[in-house]
Amino acid sequence: MLDSVVAQGMPLLELRGISKSFGGVAALTDVDFTLRAGEIHGLVGENGAGKSTTMKIIAGVHAEYSGTMHLAGQPVHFRSARDAKAHGIGMVHQELSIVRDLSVAENVLLGMQPVNRLGMIDYAAMYRIAEEQLKKLGIDVDPRQPIGALPLGLQQLVEIARVLFSGARIIILDEPTSALSPPEVEKLFAILRRVRAEGTSFVFISHFLDDILRISDTVTIFRNGRRIETAAARDIDKGWIIERMIGTGHEELEESYTGEIFLHSKPGAAVVMTTQGLTREGLFQDISLQVRAGEVLGIYGFMGSGQLELARALFGKLSLESGSMHVAGAKLRLRNTADARRAGLAFVPESRRSMLFHLEPVYKNVSIAILGRISRLWVRPAAERTIAHTHVKSLQIRPPLVDRPLGTLSGGNQQKVALAKWLTHLPKVLLLSEPTRGMDVGAKDDVLKIVRGLREQGIGVVVVSTEPETVLSMADRILVMKRGRITQEFAGEVVSKDRLLAAA
Repeated sequence: MLDSVVAQGMPLLELRGISKSFGGVAALTDVDFTLRAGEIHGLVGENGAGKSTTMKIIAGVHAEYSGTMHLAGQPVHFRSARDAKAHGIGMVHQELSIVRDLSVAENVLLGMQPVNRLGMIDYAAMYRIAEEQLKKLGIDVDPRQPIGALPLGLQQLVEIARVLFSGARIIILDEPTSALSPPEVEKLFAILRRVRAEGTSFVFISHFLDDILRISDTVTIFRNGRRIETAAARDIDKGWIIERMIGTGHEELEESYTGEIFLHSKPGAAVVMTTQGLTREGLFQDISLQVRAGEVLGIYGFMGSGQLELARALFGKLSLESGSMHVAGAKLRLRNTADARRAGLAFVPESRRSMLFHLEPVYKNVSIAILGRISRLWVRPAAERTIAHTHVKSLQIRPPLVDRPLGTLSGGNQQKVALAKWLTHLPKVLLLSEPTRGMDVGAKDDVLKIVRGLREQGIGVVVVSTEPETVLSMADRILVMKRGRITQEFAGEVVSKDRLLAAA
């Protein structure tokens, strides 16, 4: 059937008039979408714009909706992800679904492991098949090692290999480059081009506009639950995309994507945190830095450079082997996260799952850090809701429903909830690790405004990221880390994305 579709030039997948609501709030309104065989179709839009909801309908995650879907010219309506998979559709989610304690081979062939005549898993065959599949995609990794021991970028590539091995002919990739270093992005793109040439189609969801334009054949823009426009990637640029995603009035954010930024460092401001010689062997060495009141310090480096581990160590989540820290002039004996909180530090990690409760309502996630302040003998939901309403309004969390389960919000809005958790009681220093991972430019703009508001209140903010656009749009001063060490500082000067990449 697929061959006839290609021969006739018909769409491989076609959605018409798709609408979807959650709790009476419209997530999609009358959406049309077309995917052709052997096409990489880029999908962009603000968090909550409807792109992920649309893709989850295609992948069978959301079964209740109105409108029609045709696959290879035939009407379909998937009732589950298993149903979609049986029709050749796979999805690689932003939050990876790997099983960390299993081997690479077991993850590649999960649910499809070869068995011997006794019905037991044939491990020799499994390792051989997995190795062949990975090598075919240009992924050089030992299939016997635990996948949890691999860098995050390789884990992402292995998960993509698993979906490919399942026989999927339509693969949805949700933010596939958010955890990849530039060389890993190149490897992924080589894989996508190779597999596309064999007739497989991809939907590529990303907030990295450079990646969208480089790898996509076609680009579709979503806004407020509607498809706004579709165009050939060769005919458009980043400015065209940004204007249709968020409109005008975001020039400074756009500059972080396309131009140069002048860093307004604050050498005269009071120092709120210092470190001397922080070391954790194998992760980072001899880290000495200062954070000033009302300053945003950016720490940038490629994945694996040590900056993400440094952020965890600064909050007591990783033990230090040597070095010292001072907060507000007092030496900090950092034994655990409780010590860090008492000293006035707050931390939003790169993984939202590690600090949020997805099945609980928004208001409980906002108030969890201050329950001891608003409740004495028992929890008072009315007080929790009042506080949550204030932050939902000020941070423009969408939809503005504090009783809605957190897990139903888009990734960008979940990140705002993670920030709101700490804004209920302001810290001296706020540590943000990958604060805009998985966000489009519109949601990034919202987070940028939040960070600037904190800076204006005199809080020291440390933004740790592998995304150059993130640190360029937020930071007053930037430190670059490479192989676990600080190798360069940018302050009081013009800096561009190219200069940051060259320094890293």
